[in-house]
Amino acid sequence: MPSLSQLSQNQLEQYRRDGVLVLPDFYSAEEIAKLRARMQDMVDEFDPSTVSTVFSTTDREQIRNAYFLESGDSIGYFFEEGAFDDEGNLAVPKEQSLNKVGHAMHDLDPVFSEFSRKPELAAVASDIGYQDPKLLQSMYIFKQPRIGGEVVWHTDHPFLWTDPVSVTGFWVALEDATRENGCLWCLPGQHKLAPKERFRRDGDAGSTYMEILDETPFDVSAAQALEAEAGTLVVLNGLLPHWSAPNTSEKSRHAFTLHIIEGTADYPADNWLQRGPGMPLQGFDTVNA
Repeated sequence: MPSLSQLSQNQLEQYRRDGVLVLPDFYSAEEIAKLRARMQDMVDEFDPSTVSTVFSTTDREQIRNAYFLESGDSIGYFFEEGAFDDEGNLAVPKEQSLNKVGHAMHDLDPVFSEFSRKPELAAVASDIGYQDPKLLQSMYIFKQPRIGGEVVWHTDHPFLWTDPVSVTGFWVALEDATRENGCLWCLPGQHKLAPKERFRRDGDAGSTYMEILDETPFDVSAAQALEAEAGTLVVLNGLLPHWSAPNTSEKSRHAFTLHIIEGTADYPADNWLQRGPGMPLQGFDTVNA
């Protein structure tokens, strides 16, 4: 872990108070262009006939899909709900059909590994208190024009549960994120609330279920839009509620998300995201790709 601090005392105090921190110009235009070019190459090589898994937070059909559940140590391709016509054929060009790609690019691809292991990002992790951070999950999110789906209000901890709570999301705008194309929204300060749900694997049944811990809905009256220019890093506490609207505009909203956890925390075997024994979690200073 780099010893050079990235965050000021004021920024640390703001993060502890709000559960979110917005850091403009964290990634350069060159770094973003390199990552986007690599993803374009991956999409060009992807054969959509090999998989038809749709990712949705409003209809969790994929939770019964082995392709989704086995993507913790691979690179999976997940479509938008509006990508197919009534006959099951792609209704849009392939490059405009994907919701996201995940979840282990940071360990399986050199370009994504370099982007995820930026020394300044490791320093941010250290600044906010990580002693032994492990890179758990990476996602390239397309938020496609016209069909980019809503991501409902949620927190990350219920899906990437650790004891004690330790997950943090690093969200990077790869294109300008605005209210028009579905930017993030959050509820500052509500990371201090207890988790309301927990997403679990159902033993050996090959499915998952959501355990409800608190049926009280989030108070979204003070929701804050996180409009962000390309290159911005948004740091999200694992218990901070966040949301994004459908993208009905003509502009995509590409983003990259990396989730980290504390290496000393317990990561339960009934979390949906699991890895095989051949790919243990690694830190910022380990190059796997």
